[in-house]
Amino acid sequence: MRERIWAPLPLLPLLLLLLPPPLWGGPPDSPRPEAQREPGPLQPFDLLYASGVAAYYSEDYEQAVRDLEAALRSHRRLREVRARCARHCAARRPLASPGAGPAAELPFFRALLERARCYRSCQTQRLGGPASRHRVSEDVRSDFQRRVPYNYLQRAYIKLNQLEKAVEAAHTFFMANPEHMEMQQNIENYRTMAGVEVLQLVDREAKPHLESYSAGVKHYEADDFELAIKYFEQALREYFSEDMECRALCEGPQRFEEYEYLGYKAGLYEAIADHYMQVLVCQHECVRELATRPGRLSPIENFLPLHYDYLQFAYYRVGEYVKALECAKAYLLLHPDDEDVLDNVDYYESLLDDSGDPASIEAREDLAMFVKRHKLESELIKSAAEGLGFSYTEPNYWIRYGGRQDENRVPSGVNVEGAEVHGLSMGKKSSPKIDRDLREGGPLLYENITFVYNSEQLNGTQRVLLDNVLSEEQCRELHSVASGIMLVGDGYRGKTSPHTPNEKFEGATVLKALKFGYEGRVPLKSARLFYDISEKARKIVESYFMLNSTLYFSYTHMVCRTALSGQQERRTDLSHPIHADNCLLDPEANECWKEPPAYTFRDYSALLYMNDDFEGGEFIFTEMDAKTVTASIKPKCGRMISFSSGGENPHGVKAVTKGQRCAVALWFTLDPLYRELERIQADEVIAILDQEQQGKHELNINPKDEL
Repeated sequence: MRERIWAPLPLLPLLLLLLPPPLWGGPPDSPRPEAQREPGPLQPFDLLYASGVAAYYSEDYEQAVRDLEAALRSHRRLREVRARCARHCAARRPLASPGAGPAAELPFFRALLERARCYRSCQTQRLGGPASRHRVSEDVRSDFQRRVPYNYLQRAYIKLNQLEKAVEAAHTFFMANPEHMEMQQNIENYRTMAGVEVLQLVDREAKPHLESYSAGVKHYEADDFELAIKYFEQALREYFSEDMECRALCEGPQRFEEYEYLGYKAGLYEAIADHYMQVLVCQHECVRELATRPGRLSPIENFLPLHYDYLQFAYYRVGEYVKALECAKAYLLLHPDDEDVLDNVDYYESLLDDSGDPASIEAREDLAMFVKRHKLESELIKSAAEGLGFSYTEPNYWIRYGGRQDENRVPSGVNVEGAEVHGLSMGKKSSPKIDRDLREGGPLLYENITFVYNSEQLNGTQRVLLDNVLSEEQCRELHSVASGIMLVGDGYRGKTSPHTPNEKFEGATVLKALKFGYEGRVPLKSARLFYDISEKARKIVESYFMLNSTLYFSYTHMVCRTALSGQQERRTDLSHPIHADNCLLDPEANECWKEPPAYTFRDYSALLYMNDDFEGGEFIFTEMDAKTVTASIKPKCGRMISFSSGGENPHGVKAVTKGQRCAVALWFTLDPLYRELERIQADEVIAILDQEQQGKHELNINPKDEL
């Protein structure tokens, strides 16, 4: 049991401050549409889910669909009931303030017990039985959070030839799992099956406040400020409603990770404090929860303040200066030192009629109340952490660099008629931040290498295209090695077609090539060439981008992709879908999330091509929308494209429609902790081979054992 450091905290008054204000909701028997009612008691969603999965594997797809859809409805209904009952009972059973004198706390605990009884009665009535029937395992909870039931559903619907429903299920799953390449390919296949260029994609689990926010941003960027205001205001109403639900759901069971359950021997007040502090921290974290898109770990930066930042300028543009001033002052509640918005406040005040007193116009009440509660919670959590002996670090919820991607700042000191207001930048938006100095143009180190294009000519950041990195003879030798060492699915977890069913993928690593060379299965000289040219590429990248620290290999892979005969007619998919190498690309949010399962440690990438006797297969860069192509490169012998690995460089490969396309793919890192293990082993093998060739001394080990 952890050691307690007690401080003289007046616990009951503290708890009263911690408890949320009443959240208004209807009585337990308030009507809801009959179409949404389930007959009889609500069935536990985990049992329905298990039944649906079992039916799927038994190939009873109709039953699978029925049970899986019922499981999703039950899960959704359970959340609704818990949130509604929490709101209802908070309103019907307010907590009494403790008085003074003997038994002063009894009215408080009486109110607490009445609220607990209300909550249990409400849930039992709405669920048609005890709430304990609906407690599920962490595995099931995780599956529903990751939208796994929709993966089963899309497969079952396809088996039942219900394409539209399959597309909805596939898209819903994909929105929370954007790294799932197979699902992305399924959606492309469904589009081909439907014979349409664009399918109406529906996310069945979309969060309304995120959808409205995205719509507001799109209208804002199109200079349609009336509609932008409509959607941003709608997004705020939905946000605060979602916040109420999130906070209500935090009041469920808590896990005491620092204790064995049966060994938990805390006293009354300590137990109450332990439980309630976990609830309060959960509620405090709703800010992060509501700013995080499905399937993501990182929230949208500065999410809630941005609503008011967009609104202050949109209201200004439609001539509603009082509302613009209210929104600007609201934004300053969270960023009081933002000089641009401070200037805007001065300017908006100068536009008001003489009859209005600028000092009487205050920040928007919705955010003012929210910020007041948020700050009080923060103070109480920190105070309790100090007094009760647990650790807590306040996250930075309002990161400043999550700003509007435009130049809309109101110039101060001019009247509205003469104001020169900067419109939206209609060119390329600023690239994602890179945590290092950006430089390029360093020496290429080797003779005969031809510089082709730099970043500017390739319409991007940290990009370079070079020719003659390999000679024709070296290309032929490498291609010959490839045919001798490559295995189907090698480097792709054994998947023969990891990115598209229309091509076959084969690969091999440097260590494997050296092993085959030493065993005599391929010429050792040719195997070593693979090692040497990859090192040559590393040195070129390190020098050209003028890196001030060593660049290490993080993965080296020779790969060939071959067009499969009979599967090339009317292809619309890509050989490799648009992606970034060290973050998860989210085209809808125009973001790239640097978090697992992405290889976040990768810093630079390079592709060294070996041939051009194939059709298709162009390498393409795009904008972060994964659609707008900014550069296209046709592979050929000795050509190398290199670029930084982040969201500033989304890229992919067009379909290979005939023949075989081969290249050496290289990923590099500046962090020595993520050096490629096989590369280190390959370095050791090369050192042994060099010693053997030099004949300095005789080795008494079998190099095969080293492999």
